[in-house]
Amino acid sequence: MHAMNEFNPAQIAKRLVREARIGALATLLSDGAPFVSLVTTATLPDGSPLLLLSRLARHSANIANDPRVSLLLAEDRAGGPLEGTRVSISGKIARTENSSARRRFLARHSSAVAYAKFADFGFWRIEISNAHLISGFGRIVDLKAGELQTDLNDAENLLAAEEGAVDHMNRDHRDGVELYATRLLGASSGSWRITSLDPEGCDLMLGNQVRRLEFPNRITSSDTLRKTIVALVEKARES
Repeated sequence: MHAMNEFNPAQIAKRLVREARIGALATLLSDGAPFVSLVTTATLPDGSPLLLLSRLARHSANIANDPRVSLLLAEDRAGGPLEGTRVSISGKIARTENSSARRRFLARHSSAVAYAKFADFGFWRIEISNAHLISGFGRIVDLKAGELQTDLNDAENLLAAEEGAVDHMNRDHRDGVELYATRLLGASSGSWRITSLDPEGCDLMLGNQVRRLEFPNRITSSDTLRKTIVALVEKARES
């Protein structure tokens, strides 16, 4: 993924959290024994893992007794599963009323539209306390919460414009989005779309593939976002 002299643990972990769609959620049974379940994931603007859970599930009963959880996310890649990057996140989980949670999660998991409206389902945010990254031989690093978080200070204007910007790009500039994926990220061609964005980058999706495009600079306003989007398209066309 990176040359040894370019190894950036925080950047690699943040990218994996943004690109992952499936994870293993560990909770604690009432007797303190561990319990692991398969979950689908997305992220909130600050990079916190976002889950859609049913209160009828065993893990929800566990969370009601003890909100401490661990979430394992692994790189989706060909070859041996232990050769890929993975990150184990520890923290506490709680229901979230974030206004963008439903939109961001369903953009990543369209099949969830059928049951997300059921009364027993809700969106949950993991507040990261620390993480453990494994990214190849000799690349094992413990990370603090701040190293995985995206700074949202002064980004209210951008966050307010996110939904409209995503819709605009997917409706009117699909060719540009595909250029991002193919020219800037080296992905295969196809009908790529943007699912979400934040001050540090945007997430692109084709089928079940998700790729993270990082912005060259932190963005906090819709005006700067427009300029950056244009600049990235020009860069993609020239590459």
